[in-house]
Amino acid sequence: QVQLVESGGGMVQAGGSLSLSCAASGLTFSRYAMGWFRQAPGKERDFVAALSLNGGRTYYADSVKGRFFISRDYAKNTVYLQMDSLKPEDTAVYYCAADRRYSSSVSMIAGEYDYWGQGTQVTVSS
Repeated sequence: QVQLVESGGGMVQAGGSLSLSCAASGLTFSRYAMGWFRQAPGKERDFVAALSLNGGRTYYADSVKGRFFISRDYAKNTVYLQMDSLKPEDTAVYYCAADRRYSSSVSMIAGEYDYWGQGTQVTVSS
């Protein structure tokens, strides 16, 4: 059974930092591209960042470029999202997702991801 478990969410003031983690189990971690998405109340789930299965390619939404950084640890089957210079508009539930890939390509489309975590709330106050 595949499980993705996020942690690290919370409340922070604007300009602060948070680090999210997503521990994966029940899958061969190195065969999956990993992504982070977020969903604010009343809005669609939006792409945030993604990392290829070999860690060689990263993609970011324009709104987070230069502030957020995605990484992965193969020994721990974990993907991370370091979020710096947080803004109130970053407030959302953040979801980790896994996408079975056969190359180093990466998708920014939520519908192409195979597995999802339960989400973790990030709240940024002004």
